[in-house]
Amino acid sequence: MTPLVAAFAILGLGVGLAADRLAARWPVHEDGGVRRPDWRTAALVVGGAAAFAALAARWSEPGHLAVLGAYFAALLVLAATDLDQKLLPDLITLPLIPVALLLVLLDLDPLLAGKEMPLASALLAGFGAPAILFVLDRLLRGALGAGDLKLAVGLGLMSGVTRLFGGFVTASIASAAVILVLIAARRITLRSAIPFGPILIAGGILAALVP
Repeated sequence: MTPLVAAFAILGLGVGLAADRLAARWPVHEDGGVRRPDWRTAALVVGGAAAFAALAARWSEPGHLAVLGAYFAALLVLAATDLDQKLLPDLITLPLIPVALLLVLLDLDPLLAGKEMPLASALLAGFGAPAILFVLDRLLRGALGAGDLKLAVGLGLMSGVTRLFGGFVTASIASAAVILVLIAARRITLRSAIPFGPILIAGGILAALVP
């Protein structure tokens, strides 16, 4: 492990912990309480450390690390709020859309830099991802919400078609394995609604890490 990767692993650990503690308070819980650290805290700390370490191992240019580090931080906060209250706040999902589009237009998006027709790829993924998710949700009887659709637009604009597809496929396979384990453990059933939020977020992170 290089010093940069180690430093980013520590940074990701801190971001994951901060995201969990933020989600324990915001958006304000209906009972006004603050959730104590639990399994979600551990998941975000480990996930944050792993994601940021992988980010530093995949990308080395400071500008790319800065853009994608901020992007990963936003996704970790969304993961935290989704795990805590099943919410993907508009305060994060909506600004992600114009910011991602602006990065593409200014050729500052590391995920689409140097690609042929980056804007076309971004727009196709930005419009296509939520449309496909909506159809899949109807077929699989999932728990797709408006927040999932807004997030999908931002992820598509940021990632483009190829990366988003690769990230979603990888995340979906991993999610399917987890779901099978939960079914075997009788924690859920075949009729249980499957939330898209965690899969979307994992897909967005993996899209930035695939070659």
